[in-house]
Amino acid sequence: MSGGLLQVRVERRHAEAEDICSYELVSADGAELPAFTAGAHIDVHVGPGLVRQYSLCNPPHERHRYLIGVLRDPSSRGGSKVMHDGVRAGATLQISEPKNHFPLADAEQSLLLAGGIGVTPILAMAEALSARGAAFQMHYCARSPERTAFRQRIVEAPFAAQVHFHYDSGDAAQKLDLPALLAQLDRKTHIYLCGPAGFIDHVKAAAKAQDWPHDQLHLEYFGAAAPAADGDQPFEVKLASSGKVYAIPAGTTVLRVLNDAGVFIPASCEQGVCGTCLTRVLDGVPDHRDLYLEESEQAANDQFTPCCSRSKTPTLLLDL
Repeated sequence: MSGGLLQVRVERRHAEAEDICSYELVSADGAELPAFTAGAHIDVHVGPGLVRQYSLCNPPHERHRYLIGVLRDPSSRGGSKVMHDGVRAGATLQISEPKNHFPLADAEQSLLLAGGIGVTPILAMAEALSARGAAFQMHYCARSPERTAFRQRIVEAPFAAQVHFHYDSGDAAQKLDLPALLAQLDRKTHIYLCGPAGFIDHVKAAAKAQDWPHDQLHLEYFGAAAPAADGDQPFEVKLASSGKVYAIPAGTTVLRVLNDAGVFIPASCEQGVCGTCLTRVLDGVPDHRDLYLEESEQAANDQFTPCCSRSKTPTLLLDL
């Protein structure tokens, strides 16, 4: 372990589906890996200055390995390309210990909804719920059977009968009718969803239309669209500790400006998804562009994500 990071070796790499590979990671020194819970992710240092988050998708009781799934994304900012083109079996990587911002609640009934590569944390949840004999059903939406990662593992799992596959490419009858599904669920059911932004927004809208209890909806975005920079205005940030002021030009993030100036803020996804860079705001009104904070948390205006959010006021005073 070096600087809080774990050294792991890629034990094997496997093509799980079209454009999706899994990587089995084991401790480089043969030791047990830190325990994790369903919904957890790790930060993977895929290259110099390149850190990406990947959900753990193996059964959470396992300590001898971590399993991640990586989609080759044409719009990738570098992470998936490096993983697919450069990381083979035998390679060594540095990773963080598992973190979980997407844990399972103690619920009588659970509905697991996965969109595309968002199946990774959902699969670990299915493993955990099955192991404890909990009631759940899982719906997995993908473009086509060829792009459905871990399909064979799922159909051979003890919980296979609780999983339903839905494909964009198939006939209408097999597509997910979310309003109908929600309408027949027990209202005490907790819903877990992970996938791209469009999938998440669709589920949120369907749940809102049926007044689903907000605290029973748990979600994690898998990647996010970059906020549009059109119309961005320059502003300043002031650091409470030193009084120093930094100009933030249009088209450049607070995170980038401060890191370039030697002010280190931990960051990972750089898309406002993970919350790693969350920073306290002492004065000023942030222009929230993240997908991490709840609406009520954004409305409080006492914290923001400097990787993507900006300012509605000329200056933000940061607790740095």
